[in-house]
Amino acid sequence: MSDVFEGMSTFVAVAEAGSFRLAAERLGVTRSAVSQGLQRLEDRLGVALVQRTTRSVRLTEAGEALYQAVNPALSEVKTALQTVRDQRGRPSGTLRLAVSSIAETFLSGVALTGFLQAYPQIRLDLTVTDEESDIVEAGFDAGVRLGEVIEQDMIAIPVSGEQRQLAVASPDYIARRGAPQHPRDLLAHSCIGWRARPDLAPYRWEFTEAGRDFEIAVEPQVTTNDMSTMIRLACAGAGITFGVYDTFETYLRRGELVPLLETFGPPFAGFYLYYPRRQRQPAKLRALIEHLRGRPPA
Repeated sequence: MSDVFEGMSTFVAVAEAGSFRLAAERLGVTRSAVSQGLQRLEDRLGVALVQRTTRSVRLTEAGEALYQAVNPALSEVKTALQTVRDQRGRPSGTLRLAVSSIAETFLSGVALTGFLQAYPQIRLDLTVTDEESDIVEAGFDAGVRLGEVIEQDMIAIPVSGEQRQLAVASPDYIARRGAPQHPRDLLAHSCIGWRARPDLAPYRWEFTEAGRDFEIAVEPQVTTNDMSTMIRLACAGAGITFGVYDTFETYLRRGELVPLLETFGPPFAGFYLYYPRRQRQPAKLRALIEHLRGRPPA
């Protein structure tokens, strides 16, 4: 009798990737193997699960219904299988993390290097992203974000100390244009702003005065989604930029950047490793959690 689950993992990979090529890369097989495996599943079920075009793959109505039904079940099966494997020895496998680009302390490598040395059989797959997405749906084991943007149904443990935001500029820029004394003065300055995607408005700079939070919608002369570009332009004297203190610390210490409007940026909760609530976490994730809990937040 044929295996009723044959082809299900292939189907789920295709459904999530939206292409045979990406699904093949995720599964570590050839594109032909993915296509043939999906075709066998469709033949067995007697219904088309995907609509194939030259550029993409879309789920049919039947395919969407099947995906919504089997995906949670397959995730539970994978977790159960990993639990069984974990009982055989030390934690192993690939640990996938989605990390904010401004989590400087975490990305500096100190904590992660100690973790990898302690668990050499674990492979770390880091995706640096500022997209707000469902880490479970995207296939990540955990993520690292500022505490204020983490969903309430997640478990979170601190991986940094308190943070605060501030504006910075180079000494050269300040010598030429002067230093703003109040956040509203930023409207008269050249600013270097950030936005996640071209279709979104630039990030509004956030400040606090007399216990009241407010935003300044600066009109950036330069807008980018890359913090390192923002820092390089600021160091070169192109304008004032804005971000988390930890991101600028090295440049502030070297005198390449100067803090501005510090009294308008009180501290707030820092970065957290967050992950979904499950009855049992995979051993590779539990190992990272215990490692980070054993370290004081930087």
